[in-house]
Amino acid sequence: MQIISTFIANEQTAYLAAVACAERRALHSFFDQHVIEDDIDGFIAIDEGDYDALPMGIIDRVVHTVPGGMSDEF
Repeated sequence: MQIISTFIANEQTAYLAAVACAERRALHSFFDQHVIEDDIDGFIAIDEGDYDALPMGIIDRVVHTVPGGMSDEF
């Protein structure tokens, strides 16, 4: 039972860290920042601008999106 609760706590910590990273990066980006579920690292933040079009394998794993904070419409 302790192993399960420790795993859940670590997973939640990884998710919150990835969301915080995505929020920080979004402030200085034209592109949306996505938190995806990763089999190895738990959760990671990716920049949509790193891809021409997100592959379906990544889209299926997106769990949170932070819109880009910069705008080039002046």
